[in-house]
Amino acid sequence: MTKTPLHTFHIPVMGLAYTIDSPIRVAQYGISSVIALADDDLIEKMRNFYSTKFNIPYEEITQKFHDYRAERITSYLNLVDKIVKEKFENFKTELAESKTSLENFISMLPNTSDIKKGFQNLLDDGISFKENIQNYIESHLFPGEIDVNIMTKLDKDNFEKNEQLPVEFNDAHAALRGFANSNLESSVVLSAGMNPRLFGYFENFAAFFPNEKNELKKKIILKVSDFRSAMIQGNFLAKKGLWVSEYRIESGLNCGGHAFATDGLLLGTILEEFRQKKEQLVQSAHDLMIKALQAKNQAFPEKPLELKITVQGGVGTSEEHEFLLDEYKVDAVGWGSPFLLVPEATSVDQETRNLLMNAKEDDFYLSNISPLGVPFNTLKGTTNEFLKQKRIHENKAGSSCPKKFLALSKEYDPHGICTASKKYQDIKLEELENKKDSLSAEDFEKSKIKITEKSCLCVGLANASYLENDIKIKGQAQGVVICPGPNLAYFDQEVSLKEMVQHIYQGKSVLRTDRPNLFVKELKMYVDYFRNEIENISGEVTAIQIKKWNSFKANILEGIEYYHKLFSSTFYFKTDERKIKDQFDFYKTELNAIQIPTLELV
Repeated sequence: MTKTPLHTFHIPVMGLAYTIDSPIRVAQYGISSVIALADDDLIEKMRNFYSTKFNIPYEEITQKFHDYRAERITSYLNLVDKIVKEKFENFKTELAESKTSLENFISMLPNTSDIKKGFQNLLDDGISFKENIQNYIESHLFPGEIDVNIMTKLDKDNFEKNEQLPVEFNDAHAALRGFANSNLESSVVLSAGMNPRLFGYFENFAAFFPNEKNELKKKIILKVSDFRSAMIQGNFLAKKGLWVSEYRIESGLNCGGHAFATDGLLLGTILEEFRQKKEQLVQSAHDLMIKALQAKNQAFPEKPLELKITVQGGVGTSEEHEFLLDEYKVDAVGWGSPFLLVPEATSVDQETRNLLMNAKEDDFYLSNISPLGVPFNTLKGTTNEFLKQKRIHENKAGSSCPKKFLALSKEYDPHGICTASKKYQDIKLEELENKKDSLSAEDFEKSKIKITEKSCLCVGLANASYLENDIKIKGQAQGVVICPGPNLAYFDQEVSLKEMVQHIYQGKSVLRTDRPNLFVKELKMYVDYFRNEIENISGEVTAIQIKKWNSFKANILEGIEYYHKLFSSTFYFKTDERKIKDQFDFYKTELNAIQIPTLELV
């Protein structure tokens, strides 16, 4: 039976903990969400928590198990699947027996939904209501997808004593195996770029290949920032007989968590390229996949399998949501950070949620706190920042590093060290101290901050769930790290799931009134990012850097011209059209005022 999605939005992965149990909270309503698979310790504790809550037998999977990471992930995903199915069956019964529940549910569906219209017709008809409604529910309702996320860069080598384990025991490889061995029939979202070795590991699992009915039991979603990246990664997988079922386009900067900036390509121009070249993307991958499957003597589809294009990052109004669906023909829109203010949907402790509600624009910033060395969107005033600064003040900089998921630097240890750890920072600070006499006071302080500003994300991004669910936190106090996108500055109240969904579909706004347009906000971020790149030049400028900066600037200017034409031709955003165009012109002037360095003549 073909599943017709109930909703035109999904909840993307957020941090390690914030969507760790979102399917249990929202899947019965047909809402899809994504679980992070990075932290098997958090996953095991959440399995214990939910097993107790739903009276399901639990047996701990300790680190003494040979394949404990994969087994923990498989067991948790199977538990989530079981709970979601039970909650969905109960919800169907509730809808069939309670007209009020049904009316509330209908009010959460998109106005354009055929299923919503079908329900409404049955309500209006009134004849044999209960029997007809039961049949309609059984044939039209499905729970939301229980998708998972693997950040491809988090693929740390693992050791047993001093002996390195085979590559399949690397963190991301074990996470993939955990998902592949689970009962879920859903998708794995791969983020943070291509990991060829991990991509090749997919070939070990039959569930990712089409069966005789051209069905995929488990699907692949790629999170990408531009068309070129999608084409390269999609074709790489296709050559192995693997199909990408969805490209999840995310704004490079106007997003939560790690920010992977494009080369000045703005979201609108990226979406336009996907709209124009989607068939090229489909056909290229299909042709390569057929050859690969034939070489493997496996079943292959005569026609291309379904391929979805979705978008996420910074979307905040129902008009923006409708515009993206209509103008670019995307299949769905991701709404992430706003759901951090919806207790029914995400796992956030109350203190952190209060911080998010009260935060203003200047409180959200692109930081350097991630040990990955990638810019990271975060928020001022977190408990993690307070505790980190306290340790720095006491000359105890760095984390105890109990989980080691980001212990990827092999500069001082072949096993890997995290740059946020005390072990790593002690070495770096000692090296800096030995160079103190050759540095100015200002350069010394800048170098010290660069070393000590890294935060323990492994613990900080997991603690919110522990705090919310009263699960004991062991070890050194790290507080909470939160990683919302800057869009959350314009949401300042805790809201119900129903209120947020109606905000998305029906324009029943829960926003502050001063929020800039999605495309204007992203443009501002790229101009600020570009200015910061130029102003913080260190060392000798190269011809390659200059070429890159000129290309970056040219791409932004091209994007501004694209938006001017777009906003003149669309019937969306007409109320603020003049204001938005003036803002585009303002940032164009700001951009042109930024002087790109030139090579000095010798």
